[in-house]
Amino acid sequence: MSLGLYLSVPFCRTKCSYCNFASDVFSRAIFQRYVERVCSDIENAGETFAQMGAKFEPTLDSVYLGGGTPTLLDVAGLERLFVTISQNLFVRSAAEITVECAPGTLSDAMVECFVRCGVNRISLGVQSFVDREAATVGRLHTRAKVLEDISRLRAAGISNLNLDLIAGLPHQEAASWDFSLNEAIASGVPHVSIYMLEVDEDSRLGRELIAGGTRYHAHAVPDDELTADLYLAACEGLQKAAIEQYEISNFARPGQESSHNLKYWTRQPYLGFGVDAHSMLPAADPELDAFRFATPETLEEYVAGAAPRKTEVSRRSALEETFFLGLRLNRGVNLAEVEEKFGEEAVAAVSPVITELLDAGLLGRTDDSIRLTSRGRLLSNEVFERFIFSDLGEQSCALPAV
Repeated sequence: MSLGLYLSVPFCRTKCSYCNFASDVFSRAIFQRYVERVCSDIENAGETFAQMGAKFEPTLDSVYLGGGTPTLLDVAGLERLFVTISQNLFVRSAAEITVECAPGTLSDAMVECFVRCGVNRISLGVQSFVDREAATVGRLHTRAKVLEDISRLRAAGISNLNLDLIAGLPHQEAASWDFSLNEAIASGVPHVSIYMLEVDEDSRLGRELIAGGTRYHAHAVPDDELTADLYLAACEGLQKAAIEQYEISNFARPGQESSHNLKYWTRQPYLGFGVDAHSMLPAADPELDAFRFATPETLEEYVAGAAPRKTEVSRRSALEETFFLGLRLNRGVNLAEVEEKFGEEAVAAVSPVITELLDAGLLGRTDDSIRLTSRGRLLSNEVFERFIFSDLGEQSCALPAV
């Protein structure tokens, strides 16, 4: 089975107040050392993963550069990454190759680099088409710059574009959200991602909201009810525009779904290199399902050469993941397929939970498939928690061997 490849580039021009990723503002002096470390990891990947007990197939059908802002690297750095990939791994001719970009960071030389390196998909972190909303959370672009970048990318032959929007930003109202949504639709892009603002201690805005303060415009953040309404409005508006929801946060025109991200939700194998990057590969040991690997979360540890952390994925854990990852997709989880892979006992173990969630209106069922309802998507974390086996009783632990 072909792999997906994710490269983390954790460098930013500014740190957005809502961001809870392992990215930050760093001196350019470290950029070259970082690229060298990533390239070294790619070159040694086969040996590294084999020594750690994983099966490694060096064929890729998707590549994704995320961050951070990958376009903060210079052209030479980006080309070095792509050349290292092509020299050490086999990239299929039809592979989806995506780069995340902050609007306003795309020089002509960078766009030309994308074309030379085979990049065929760009994800733009717009977050809001309302300039005031974007500025309050630290975004440096304007609506006009976003539209200019879209035009320039299309002129270069890259038309497979995604736009990220966030529901729940400070000062956001129904009218301003409709404006952003309508701008995204009018742009004609084939893919839109809609995220609801996350409130946790891993971002400056989240910490301020939890503390009840006013810094970072925390006092102007919409309440949970309005944020949920904005999300539902996006689902409805995008559907009317034939940009159909296929995952909790992702919407696409037919045939334009992100093949790379689908690997995560359908538990296909993937590689990850760079700060706070993750991999999942099949285990050589038949008693295990897979291994997950996680690189260090800090730039200093990663550049210093710290080894990735390995976690065994048992068959029980694989079953849990099958439900809480698969239910993110609108098509849901096919119980007949689960039974075929994990046995009748596995489905029997979760049947009471499924019935409970069906009765609560959080799941719907068609034939052998279960899926989240509209309400279930808003309460998805609560639904996913019900499929953690510690809540299902001892019978769920007894999975048959295959």
